[in-house]
Amino acid sequence: MSEMETITLWRPVGPAELELLRDTAMRAFPPRLPEQPIFYPVTTRDYAIKIARDWNVPASGSGFVTEFDVRKDYLDHYDVQEAGGRAHREYWIPAEEMDSFNAAIVGEIRVVDIFPEDETV
Repeated sequence: MSEMETITLWRPVGPAELELLRDTAMRAFPPRLPEQPIFYPVTTRDYAIKIARDWNVPASGSGFVTEFDVRKDYLDHYDVQEAGGRAHREYWIPAEEMDSFNAAIVGEIRVVDIFPEDETV
């Protein structure tokens, strides 16, 4: 049997979303809110850092970058989207597909960067 191929993705989150992640033992992202039709994990840590630092910190006082692995065979059903340039690439997962997305996560969701407000640039 061959080893399952995965793709590493990142997701910037604020403190409220991080708490919801902890409620799942760092195994699943929460359902989207009605005003959030898509879930957008990003393809590079640098892009996630920029969002966490430049958006999450001003909005909520801190930002976190999560890193996680997703089965490649699942992601193959989605195109990578460019959100303002080649450095800003992300997957757009429809909100109603969050259960299947979460089921495709392999292992735990890890916090890899933390940005308190006093570290903003």
